[in-house]
Amino acid sequence: MAHTHQHSSGDTNSRRLLWAFAITALFMVAEVIGGIISGSLALLADAGHMLTDAAALLVALLAVRFARRPPNARHTFGWLRLTTLAAFVNAIALVVITVLIVWEAISRFYHPQPIAGWTMLIIAFAGLLANLFSFWILHRGNEEKNINVRAAALHVLGDLLGSVGAIAAALIILWTGWTPIDPILSILVSCLVLRSAWNLLKESVNELLEGAPHSIDITVLKRKLARTIPEVRNVHHVHIWLVGEKPLMTMHVQVVPPHDHDALLERIHHFLKDEYRIEHATVQMEYQLCHGQDCDLNEHGQHDHAHHHH
Repeated sequence: MAHTHQHSSGDTNSRRLLWAFAITALFMVAEVIGGIISGSLALLADAGHMLTDAAALLVALLAVRFARRPPNARHTFGWLRLTTLAAFVNAIALVVITVLIVWEAISRFYHPQPIAGWTMLIIAFAGLLANLFSFWILHRGNEEKNINVRAAALHVLGDLLGSVGAIAAALIILWTGWTPIDPILSILVSCLVLRSAWNLLKESVNELLEGAPHSIDITVLKRKLARTIPEVRNVHHVHIWLVGEKPLMTMHVQVVPPHDHDALLERIHHFLKDEYRIEHATVQMEYQLCHGQDCDLNEHGQHDHAHHHH
């Protein structure tokens, strides 16, 4: 049902991401070379920032490509998890780069380096234009963009700030000759990078550990389901996890024996899809109350989990 229009938007998403990735990667290389030639750490930090972008765009691109690969007997969910793994590796790489840049910045306070202001200014300005162009490419058009394209656009927006910072630093160096502005700005840019890396790390680890998506509170879901569908008496053994960005779910539902088993099942599926956008749920319907330790365990476990979240 939902898959008919996906391919066309998948293709445009894919093309957009490819363009943005090519531009970003190209300018990242330019900034690295420029940073080395001009001796500017702020440019190198911004290149680090651009690397986060290039990596984010690449992950997004792979996600769009892999999402199209059909599942097979070995990979029954297809290849969507690969994007999560890529995001995880990306996040770790970012943390390492940030640490290296901050380390270098601190040493530069003690041993200032000469900086070629004009080279720095020209490259930072070119980087700004490249970022604006990528941002425009990602934001053009109005058809639904997947979360990867949105995330990539946010990344590029963060990058714009990095480029503006590098331009400001270059101007200050040209006007006043005060070089410490360069390591100061590189530390600021590194903090931006670290923030996005940390979020990425948290999300990808949660997904790799089969964590429930943060947007879904299981206790609330169970209460809502029982309220919405009167035949539902009890909900237990609830498991929700993510593959790619698709939430998957299994649960046991104790119900009043219905006249029409399939119709009730259909209503439960509709509820999950409309309320929580869960399209892939395995629901086991039971007429007897769940006995045994495990039902109880599941109830308590869920409550603890909910409190822990708040």
